[in-house]
Amino acid sequence: MHPRIVLFTTPLLFTLLAACNKQAAPVQVKKDSGPLAVRMANVQAKDINRVVETTGTLFPFEEAVISAEIDGKAEEIRFDLGDIVDKGQPLVRINDEEQRYQVQQSEAQLRQSLERLGLKSETDKVADVRETPDVRRARADLTEAEQRFKRTRQLVDQNIGAKSELDQASSRYQAAQAAYDSTVNQTRNLIQEVERFRANLELQRKRLRDTTVKAPFRAIVKERQVSLGQFVRTNTPLFVLVKIDPIRLRIEIPERMAPWIKINQLADVSLEAFEGRKFVGRIWRISPTVDQSKRTFVAEALIDNKSGELKPGSYAKARVPTSKNERIVVIPQRAVYYVLGSNKAFVVKDGVIDSRDVRLGDRIDQDVEILEGLSEGEQIATTQLPRLDTGVKVKLAPEGGKKDATGAAAQPKPQAGPPAN
Repeated sequence: MHPRIVLFTTPLLFTLLAACNKQAAPVQVKKDSGPLAVRMANVQAKDINRVVETTGTLFPFEEAVISAEIDGKAEEIRFDLGDIVDKGQPLVRINDEEQRYQVQQSEAQLRQSLERLGLKSETDKVADVRETPDVRRARADLTEAEQRFKRTRQLVDQNIGAKSELDQASSRYQAAQAAYDSTVNQTRNLIQEVERFRANLELQRKRLRDTTVKAPFRAIVKERQVSLGQFVRTNTPLFVLVKIDPIRLRIEIPERMAPWIKINQLADVSLEAFEGRKFVGRIWRISPTVDQSKRTFVAEALIDNKSGELKPGSYAKARVPTSKNERIVVIPQRAVYYVLGSNKAFVVKDGVIDSRDVRLGDRIDQDVEILEGLSEGEQIATTQLPRLDTGVKVKLAPEGGKKDATGAAAQPKPQAGPPAN
């Protein structure tokens, strides 16, 4: 039995020994191929006029919810979604029967009071309370009583008349005086009552006018919220109207650009729905405050929209040229390599790479602004970026040379992180 075991395990032992010998074989080290061939570019300075590029949303110039001001049944609806309405055009008519009756009642009350004051027209007013009919009558009675009292007193003074007649004349005179004063006060109260009736009549007439709901401005119907025959109450929404000519573009601008934005500046506006077209806006409102969470402030531009093709709610891009002139440092965008949360550029000095962290500003055509990390005149690599780091030796790649490690003669523009504010 033992010889069988030995014969069975011997081939396995040889196999294991051979494997161990294979693993222990020395590794061939790749020879150094020399400096990497890279394309290079110079860090340049450029004079520019700053342009603010941002995004925003279109809003209507005006938007209003039109509501009922009285209770009643909707008897007529003249417009619907998308219709254009002019200022003052009727939108809805509400049943006005009750309002007409109240107006007639108020007119009757006013006419009755005007007649007592001797007035004919609703607009007539009492110039002198003493000239009203009731006061003139009371004054006539007072004058008669006064004259009778004076004659009677003269007769008594001459010992012709009786003392009792003088007392009666005096009493009638005092009563006439009191009646006159009372009539004057009553007439003044009647004048105030007429003013109250007149105001009440105007209110009733306004309510009658409110049975016809009119458009407050030229607009487009955004939404109709009332149905024919519906009983509406005060403040019930009936229509939503929007005015979109001009239309407003609301944009957010970084706070560091606040000194660059002024009223009446022009803005070039583009929308995805109108590819290749540019619309012109004009800055007309600037917010006085900065959003602390976003570190931005809001500005609004007006855009002519006579055709109505621009719709509120649409997303838009805006470029606002400014008068801000600066000299900046720029490099090609393809020379920036984004890795591990930072933007890097690779400076070539004496054939050796110096890796630099850079802070980016605005993108200008194919270049990008460098706020920190590079100086004018330095030379940087523009290809082979994934293989570069501090200390790597490089040489200038000939024009039209072999493809680099990325598979292209010139490395495509690498991803770059967001520009620093």
